[in-house]
Parts: sequence; C-alpha cells; structure tokens
Amino acid sequence: MKVSWDQVFSWRVRRQFVDPRTKGDVLAVVERLCGVQAQVTSAAETAVALRRSAGKPGAVVEALGEGTLMKTWAMRGTLHALTPEIGAAALSLMASARTWEKPAWTKAAGATPEDVAAMVKAVGEILDGRVLTRDELVGELIAEPRFQPLEAHLRSGWGSMLKPLAWQGALCYGSSRGTSVTFSNPAHVIPGWSGIPDPDAAAPLVIRTYLGAYGPATPEIFNNWLTRGFLSKTTVRRWFSALGDELTEIEVEGRTGYFLTEHLDELRKTKPSSAVHLLGQFDQYVLGPGTGDTALLPGDHRAKVSRTAGWISPLVLVGGRIAGTWDLDKGDLVVSMFDGAPVPTAPITAELPRIAAAIGQPVNAVRAA
Repeated sequence: MKVSWDQVFSWRVRRQFVDPRTKGDVLAVVERLCGVQAQVTSAAETAVALRRSAGKPGAVVEALGEGTLMKTWAMRGTLHALTPEIGAAALSLMASARTWEKPAWTKAAGATPEDVAAMVKAVGEILDGRVLTRDELVGELIAEPRFQPLEAHLRSGWGSMLKPLAWQGALCYGSSRGTSVTFSNPAHVIPGWSGIPDPDAAAPLVIRTYLGAYGPATPEIFNNWLTRGFLSKTTVRRWFSALGDELTEIEVEGRTGYFLTEHLDELRKTKPSSAVHLLGQFDQYVLGPGTGDTALLPGDHRAKVSRTAGWISPLVLVGGRIAGTWDLDKGDLVVSMFDGAPVPTAPITAELPRIAAAIGQPVNAVRAA
C-alpha cells in the first residue's frame, strides 16, 4: 500500500484528537497519545485541553491526584503523565535497556549496578505506604552509609539517579507539597497497581498504542522515541515481528514503515487537508515521531522547534505539517511562519478562543513576529 505524507498527517491530526477534538476525558487523550510529556506541567495541561471539546487546564493534575494517571520518568528519561497500564508497560521497556549497567552511566553517576539494585530495595521499603519529598527520601536513604557518596546525585533536580528506580517500579511522583515534588511507591498512589510486567508482555501494548497515534514507523523510530536508541535493535525488531498480521508495512513517498492493519482502510480513505491548527510547547505531535523527521519538520527549521536545553516550541500546523511556531507576548499570539510564508491570520484568529480556554488566560489578537 502506498499513501502520501499529506494523507498520513491528516490521519494523525484526526487520530491525535487535534481535529476533531474528543468529547472524552483526560484519560482518553493521554491513552491515545501514549503518554503526555510533563516536564512542564502547564504544557501537559495545554496538550490535553487543546484536544478536548470542553478542555481547560487542571485535568491532568486532578487525574494525577486521583491516581487515574501517574507521573514518572518514562520515554527518553523525561517526565510523562501516563495511564497506569501504559505507564507500567513503558517502564518495563525502559528498564529492559538496563542503561544503569553501562560503564558510561556508572562513571557519570558513581553508582554501580549493585548500588542501584540496593537502592531499588531500600526505596521500596522507605516509600511503602508513604509520600515523601526529595529531601525526606534522600535523607532516609543516606542514613545507610553505602548511599552517602551518592547524595549529590540523589538530590539533583534532573533525577538521573532516581530514573532507574522509577523504571523498575520503586517510585513515581506523588502530589506536590507546596513547591516541593514528592515521591511514593506506585502501589500506594495508583489504585489496583499491578506492578511492572515482563518486557515481552509489555511491548505489544506500547507498540500498538504508539503506532495508533504516530504510525507509520520503523522499529528504529520507535526505539528512538522510547529510549533514544538504547534498546537492542534485534530485540525491538523481534517485538514488532511478534505482532505478525496486526502490522502491515506501507510506503509513504519512498519511505516504508509499519502501520496497524486495523487502521489501513481509515488511512486509505483519508483526504489531505490544508487546515491550520495550533499546538502548545512540548507537544506529542512532534515528540512522537521526533523532531528529526524531515517529512514532518523541515530540517533547516528544526532549531526553531527543538531549541536550547531541550525546549520544544509551540507549533503551527498547516495540513498537519509543522509550518511555523508561535508564542505569547502581552496577550497577543505572535506567529513565526517558516520561509517567510504569510501568517494565516483568519484561521489562527478562529483558534484563539480554543487557545485561551486551554491555557486559562485571554489571548487578544494575532500578529506576525
């Protein structure tokens, strides 16, 4: 089967609830997107709110507080809000890469694989039925002399030392206590938490969900999205192969990738669109396929989207392709189109009420950068 990128992008716009928006709740959006990056909480709230017909900020934090979503370090080692089922499966695949056993990680962190195993056990016991701030958790950990040399890394806001513990299910984020983040055991904050499954059992769910939003994709693209390529290529290809007839390899303008067989008819019938849509910063629409996908984001404009310190700009989509970025300045929505293209003022102006509702503040007008 051969299709065009215009068809693929129009299909993704619809599948990812960009247009039309869903009447479903926050869980429906987070599940469809295979998680929402939550390094910046407001960005996660915007991503979800823009995809709901009655979207407004606050739904993600509320679901996290109820335990219907979990927040933890997942794909690419970044914080995500996830449904518990997909979260447990994604953590299983992250853990299977065993990145903390690689010499480079040990050298940078100063912790051996044996140290990490001991921390998993210790943190599991410390957080049993409890919610602690980072300082409280680290304070109890370093009461054990073995962990005292790791104190600086444990206190780091980047969480490099805590990520392997999260991937193995020893901790996840709890509700914030003022300005302090907290941690707990997933079994304490997620009702019915079933633990971390075996990677071979977890892979089908994550692959199906990923392809259901960002397909078509190759095992290599999936691996890059999940672990920045740290998983064994042979293992990832085996996971894809194990899905058998559930996947079909298709061609898009000379590039091949796997697509869910059940969605082929829907893709085939999809018509290209020239519609204009706005998405917020750190949006899954670009993080799913990756900013290096030149079909979605022209390579000479990548730096305008993937900026310093990993910052991902808010997006202007035209026909599902990334065609520009936007920002807010004194209540105005300021648009920068690629290649000097004119700002599509009328359709963006029509989007302003949707943007205002999603971010919880008024947006007055559209202007060019």
